[in-house]
Amino acid sequence: MKIIRDYQFVAPHHRGASAAIGNFDGVHLGHQSVIDLARKAAPDAPLGVVTFEPHPRSFFAPQTPAFRLMSREARASRLEKLGVDRLYELNFNAALAALSPHDFAQRVIADGFGLRHVIIGADFCFGKGRAGTAADLQDFGAAMGFGVTVAPLLSQSDKTVSSTAIRHALSDGHPQLAADLLGHWHRIEGPVIGGEQRGRELGYPTANMSVDGLHLPAFGVYAVLVDVLEGPHQGSYHGVASMGVRPMFGENKPNLETFLFDFKGDLYGTPLSVALVEYLRPEEKFDTLEALITQMDADSTRARARLEAI
Repeated sequence: MKIIRDYQFVAPHHRGASAAIGNFDGVHLGHQSVIDLARKAAPDAPLGVVTFEPHPRSFFAPQTPAFRLMSREARASRLEKLGVDRLYELNFNAALAALSPHDFAQRVIADGFGLRHVIIGADFCFGKGRAGTAADLQDFGAAMGFGVTVAPLLSQSDKTVSSTAIRHALSDGHPQLAADLLGHWHRIEGPVIGGEQRGRELGYPTANMSVDGLHLPAFGVYAVLVDVLEGPHQGSYHGVASMGVRPMFGENKPNLETFLFDFKGDLYGTPLSVALVEYLRPEEKFDTLEALITQMDADSTRARARLEAI
């Protein structure tokens, strides 16, 4: 998959794609249905996705609490798995935000990326002040030479599939519901960072990962599937993970600590992908370390049983 970030300098062989447009946070079932429409609209054209980095909400309201379901790297990885050929990852800045709907359609879609066909959701808005509507883009496309398909909003079990609904499910400790809306397990991806090695002292060495910039699922303990993405230990593992602030040990920054079952090795700096499968219990503060270890043993037993049933 080729990632293209500047609409003003696009090589001729990267033009002519049929592309879905949106933020694609989570790459959920609704996003996947839009991408499928882009694939079907022009089967002989490269399959593209047009998205924005940073997320426009972060640009306009930088003090907003972290809300993203995935990093830009995780999003790109998921889109590549779906067969996307061209990821047009627009740099969302003041200049782009100031483009009128007409100028966005002309400069970015038609002249810049040279898209052959675009797919948008029914609630799509674009241009300065979000003034452009799906109907506007259809009119611009007819005048500027690109096709436009408006995709209906997708529902599942009487619930609209949306990034917001997925955030609510994760906040409420329901990763299976989130997975039903995503079409895949919710994953946290990134490199293993240094910790205080308390887990090692307790007999549970963990791989620590930052969750900065991401929407935080319910704090607590999860059964997880772990993919080690690179290095000598590359492969898939079962495990148990703690999401939260580690109340046994004072005030701490939220992070994700994962214990991989039946694993020995050094993972520092190695990129992991950790899928939240089941919420086992809330985060707790125990009276003694012995009580904590006893609970960790029970958590591991429950996690093993749950994951073996998958």
